[in-house]
Amino acid sequence: MPGSKLDPIDRQILAELQADGRMTNVELAKRVGISAPPCLRRVRTLEEQGFIRGYHAEVDSRQLGFEVQVFAMVGLQSQAEADLSAFERRCADWPLVRECHMLNGEVDFILKCVAPDLSTFQTFLTEQLTAADNVISVKTSLVIRGAKDEPGVPFDILEKRLNQTA
Repeated sequence: MPGSKLDPIDRQILAELQADGRMTNVELAKRVGISAPPCLRRVRTLEEQGFIRGYHAEVDSRQLGFEVQVFAMVGLQSQAEADLSAFERRCADWPLVRECHMLNGEVDFILKCVAPDLSTFQTFLTEQLTAADNVISVKTSLVIRGAKDEPGVPFDILEKRLNQTA
């Protein structure tokens, strides 16, 4: 199990930083029960090993005028690896696309998009997304409201799983 190669302190560090990435190293060390220098070394190691991929602020898109959020389910004509990779690269270049996930099943990709208004999204949809090479179908769903948006992983479930295997 991937999480098992971390000790309980490392997992607690990750859980604390996931909840509040702005806390100082001194506060983090206090919360996990170790002194500041070894805590900082552990954080740096977790960063180097790729457990911590970055730090960023959670920005309220609506406060910034991005009133429209849409999920777009995209079907491709070809699922050859070169075509899948080309579509992923294309998504990376589209600013309105905030997330891109390849799926199995009826659709090949789901995209999370934001736009300031419906007109801007419609222009993106018709002039870029549906016009892109290899795109055969696009179905969209406009988000009315969000009930939960929690990034990361549930560390309490990880700990329960690790305790069951120990």
